[in-house]
This record gives sequence, structure tokens and C-alpha cells, in this order.
Amino acid sequence: MTANSALKEVLILQFARSPQPGQVKTRMQPYLSPQQACDLHEALLEWTCRRVVGAGLAELELWVSGKLDAPVFERCLALGASALRTQQGSDLGQRMQHALADALGRAQKVILIGSDCPAIDRAYLEQAIELLNSKDCVLGPAYDGGYVLIGLTGFVPNCFTAVQWGSEQVYRQTVAHLQAGAVNWGALGSLADIDRPEDLPLWQALHSTAGG
Repeated sequence: MTANSALKEVLILQFARSPQPGQVKTRMQPYLSPQQACDLHEALLEWTCRRVVGAGLAELELWVSGKLDAPVFERCLALGASALRTQQGSDLGQRMQHALADALGRAQKVILIGSDCPAIDRAYLEQAIELLNSKDCVLGPAYDGGYVLIGLTGFVPNCFTAVQWGSEQVYRQTVAHLQAGAVNWGALGSLADIDRPEDLPLWQALHSTAGG
């Protein structure tokens, strides 16, 4: 057996924050109360887990910022998430780089998503996996200037440094790093994160369509 044959083909990582009122979905406030914003965060987190597990394309691991003992994480494990792991790093870039490096030691293709984009579905994930057959990196742009998905087949230097995380420049800066490093990369279609009050109608429409 070769080293590569021992690796999973695909592994999906879902980044999530521990649900604490006043600490999550803060841009929804004061339109939503801190508790309502936290409830929304939990609903999106669980929705994303359910969709990815239901797609049946790959094993899903939850990578958590904060405590692991929230009931929503137990529900995600019951849905079929394979593991809870702790994010490590002082900023989002370091945390993503650590998680991806860890997972790339266990899988040939690794896809990382957040818990804010309920429009990610089986077809979108399939496109990402397919692109990674011919690309070293794939990005799923967000309409707000960030990205909702990143997929890698190996380490990409400088992809997570010198990026203004949380700004409208994240996608543009990441692409600039990829181009400067001559990385063979591709992009998926743009999707919306649910971060601000004006994003709520999309979430409500998706939730209603799914009978939630």
C-alpha cells in the first residue's frame, strides 16, 4: 500500500463558532437581539451540517472556535459529522491554514466551508471536488467580497497571510496571492453569506422551501 492509498479521497471541514449570545452574528444586531442572533447562528450551523452530511460526498469534520460542549455540536454529531476539532491560531487565516494542513495529512482533497452560507448544496460541493481534479485550489466567492469555500490538494504558501479578514477585500487579496504564487486555481459561482439583516430574506426563503 502506498502512502497516498491510505488517504481519504475527500474530506470536508466546517468551521463554526461556539454559540454565545453577543459573540456571534453581531452584525445582525440590533435588528435581532443577541439571543435571536445566537439562535440564527445555531440554525445555520446545523443546516450546513445537515446539507453536507446529506450530500453523502465525503466525511465532514466540525472545526470549532470556542468550547465544544454546546448542544448544537452534539446534534451535528448525531446528524453524522465525524468529529469535533478545535481551531488553532490567532486569526482566521492561521486557523484555516492549521485545519487545512492537518486535514491534508489525511485526505487528497480538502474542502473548507463556514457555517454562514446555507446555499451550499450537493451540486456546489460536487463542482468543487471536480475542479480539484485539475486544479490545486478552488475558491467559492461570496457576494460580500469574501469566500464561502476553499478547496486544496496541497499546501499553498501565502494564501492565508496579508489578508484583511472580515473585509470586502478577502477574495481579491487571496486571488492576488494565488496569482503571485503561480498557483493553478479555479473559481465556482458566487453565493451569499447570511451576515446582515438584509440577508435574512434569502435564509427565510431557503428555510421555507425546505420545510424548516
